Amino acid sequence: MKNILIGQSGGPTAVINSSLYGAVMKAYETDSAVRVYGMVNGMEGFLKGHYLDFASLKESEELEKLLHTPGAFLGSCRYKLPEDLTDPVYPEILERLDELQIGFVCYIGGNDSMDTVDKLSRYAAAVDSKIRFIGIPKTIDNDLVQTDHTPGYGSAARYVANTVKEIIYDAEVYDSKSVTIIEIMGRHAGWLTAAAVMAREENGNPCLIYLPEAAFDLERFLEDTQKALETTENLVICVSEGIRDQEGKFICEYDSQAGLDSFGHKMLAGSAKYLENYIREHLDVKVRSVELNVCQRCSASYMSYTDQQEAMMAGAFGAEAAFAGETGKMVTFQRVKEYEIRCRLKDVHEICNLEKTFPKEWITGNGNDIGQEFITYVRPLMKGGIQVPENENGISDFLRR
Repeated sequence: MKNILIGQSGGPTAVINSSLYGAVMKAYETDSAVRVYGMVNGMEGFLKGHYLDFASLKESEELEKLLHTPGAFLGSCRYKLPEDLTDPVYPEILERLDELQIGFVCYIGGNDSMDTVDKLSRYAAAVDSKIRFIGIPKTIDNDLVQTDHTPGYGSAARYVANTVKEIIYDAEVYDSKSVTIIEIMGRHAGWLTAAAVMAREENGNPCLIYLPEAAFDLERFLEDTQKALETTENLVICVSEGIRDQEGKFICEYDSQAGLDSFGHKMLAGSAKYLENYIREHLDVKVRSVELNVCQRCSASYMSYTDQQEAMMAGAFGAEAAFAGETGKMVTFQRVKEYEIRCRLKDVHEICNLEKTFPKEWITGNGNDIGQEFITYVRPLMKGGIQVPENENGISDFLRR
């Protein structure tokens, strides 16, 4: 068995398809006779018999469009394999892999996807299967452990910083006091919200930045806002969607109980809206809230060139590792020198179901600002833009499955 199967899972990023491109091209480069298959809608779709063969795309020379196409080209899923490795789904997966003569599987995703790689590699070892399973990381949250950063984060950080800067300029057009509260993705880790500091102007905006790693207090927030308004007439504040109080209750839950997603995670939204209403009740000032939402992960126009190239490198390294016989590993980034990234492999069992939070020592001020250490860390990840090809209507030309 020498064919390779590649899947995508979890929330997309601007560069998840760059990792796919890297893996596909490395597979063909390694063995010109190999058949490269893609799961359609991840492991969940594959179990339903949904997959495609990349041969026709390779022949049409359309594959290169993956490098600037957002979303997940293969489709995604949020599917968690059973904890019990004796569950009948495991032999079913291996049987389907055998039918396609799959010897190598690369799964591109975040924490829950690495859990899938871990379980399948352990099951394969238990039944003496020679199929190799490798995880290729992606997540805008930058919360995977044992890696300097994750593909997808640099582009999302670049989007956040640029969009916040645009909102700052919009907020300053009127000669009257105002407060704009921007809500940015981040359930438990504030890496993405921290990137808003890169938009900071001479007037201090965004003046206040709140992450989940620092306990949020409403009265202190009100005091922070009042003090900032003394020197900044049009105040811009950035908050993570997952900010929570000293007891661990999400601020968005102050207004209404959050629902649950398919993994049992609370669906967070509305922190900025709640704070907008809170400020309106306590201060005589114009106030509005902005939720960046899904745009943070799907913007190709703000894609970081560095992120794109590193994502492609991670995909290629993962496929190469699988062909070399590695299994149960995830591709990681090691930062060397001033800024150079080298790919490494780490045991996926030591990565999945863990979370890398934002370093508390990088949070400054009254728990409402970001230190220089983070700026030094994130700056190279955001560097460089890309030119997205356009169609005859001047609209981005993406690749559709």
